[in-house]
Formats: sequence, C-alpha cells, structure tokens
Amino acid sequence: MSVCRYRVTGPLDLRRTLAPLGRGPADRTFRVDAGRVLRATRTPDGPASVALSLAAGEVVAEAWGPGADRALAAVPALLGLLDEPEPILASHPTVAGLARRFPGVRIPRSGAVLESLVPAILEQKVIGEEARRAFLGLVRVHGEPAPGPPELRLRLPPAPGILAGLPYYAFHPFGVERRRAEVIRRVASRAAWFEAIVDLPLPEAYARLTAVPGIGPWTAAEVGARALGDRDAVSVGDFHLSNLVAFALAGEPRGTDARMLELLEPYRGRRALVVRLLELSGIGAPRYGPRLSLRRIEES
Repeated sequence: MSVCRYRVTGPLDLRRTLAPLGRGPADRTFRVDAGRVLRATRTPDGPASVALSLAAGEVVAEAWGPGADRALAAVPALLGLLDEPEPILASHPTVAGLARRFPGVRIPRSGAVLESLVPAILEQKVIGEEARRAFLGLVRVHGEPAPGPPELRLRLPPAPGILAGLPYYAFHPFGVERRRAEVIRRVASRAAWFEAIVDLPLPEAYARLTAVPGIGPWTAAEVGARALGDRDAVSVGDFHLSNLVAFALAGEPRGTDARMLELLEPYRGRRALVVRLLELSGIGAPRYGPRLSLRRIEES
C-alpha cells in the first residue's frame, strides 16, 4: 500500500465531488464506506484501488496495485485541487442558495476516458436503471477483482481488450442492443487513442470524441464532466436536464436545449458545476405521461 496526503484550499465535498464517477449504489467499481470514497481504476501502469478520506484540511489517499503510484499522483487533478476554488457569481437566487447549501462540490478529472465513455454509451437513449444494469452486468461478468485487501470489495471495469474482443451478441444478456454494443467495441479497440485526449486542449479532445460515429455532443459532455475536468460541460440532448434547468431557473415545466443554454449562459465557464448543484437540489420538473419501461434485448 502507498499513501499520500494533500492539503486542501477551500471547501471540498469529497463524496459529492466524486459521486458522478459511480454508477449507482450497487456499483462494485466505486463506493463510499465509513467516510472513505473507494474507487477501482486502470492506469497506464496497471490496475489500482484508491481509498480517499478527508480530515483536518487534508485528503488522505491510499492506493494498492501496480498503478498505485500513478493513481496517487492523479488525486489533486481528480479532486480539482490544482485550481483555486472560484465562487459562483450567482445571478439567480436558486443557484446562490444551492452554492451555499453544497459548498465544496467540484468537477472531477479522473483522466480515465474509457471508464467514463463506456458507461455514457450504455446510457444513450435508455433510462438510467437500464444503463446501470448493463454496466453492472459487464463488470460482474467481464471485470476482475481490484488490487488491495478483500475488505475493499472492489472490482475493476472490464479491460478494453476484453470489450473489443466480445461479439456484439455477448452484450445482449445485459440489455445492450447491437448499435451500442458496436460503438463500445469500436472505442475499446482504439483505447489508447481515446485515452490520449486527456493531454489535448478541450476543443481538440471534444473534436476527437465526436469524430467517431456513435459519439455525439451528449456523450462527449458526459466524458468531459468526469474524465476531463471540464467545468463548463453541458449535456445537450439529455432527456431530463433541459426540463430540470428550465423548471429550477424559470419555473417552466418543460424546456428545450436552446432554452437550457440560454438560462445557463450567465454561468458560462462554470455551467457544469451549476448543473451539478441543480441535480443535487432535489428539484424535479413535473412529470407527464407514462414512464419508460425496461427493455429486453433479444438476439436476432
């Protein structure tokens, strides 16, 4: 085990900052346990398990596995510690209130592109429960135990080589139809090319992502807000987000992407953080019509 400590400037909400990296309470790659945030990840040096806790103005980071040292070195970027925290210049009372209610929420930068990209592809045009079920199934069947003591109970996401080698119909038992399966196989086969975008300026990183068929602005923004630390990422095209923003900031029960971007414009540069605060708020736009049901994918 390796250990590092990092001083924190300003407030830091460790759990809420890292929560977007998890995929529900049953996710074996990420969990919160006894005040620690536990995460399994793959680094260029090999797999690693990381445990993070916060006390007395310090983040204590413990890591296990061949990738432990690299994972520890990435912690400041992961938690947004490299930049001075900037207050949100809130022009709306709801945003101002949420900034006071949730101090210390930051946008993470995991640097692990495929670990954000694959779940985002699974979430395309399906409800969250279905996407989580698919991801958890892939981890259970094609992942592997993460390094570290057994009590961590972490599991690594499937290696890119494993995902690239699966035939499309091997994704069917997890509720993933051929289109999304083929996109996952395609990006996994070019894993190094995708992982390299963490070293590119954000416009170039997004251009590389969206140049691939099956990856649009929504998927790219989901990656940007998790792997790239883009504090301005907005998931245009999200089924619920435009309604949430329109209702929370204008009292309108339904919103378009254009209206959402208009309402978020005063926060340009920090829009991802404002969206995150709205998601944490518990505010929900009124729902109309039947809810989507889970689908079953049959082999054709």
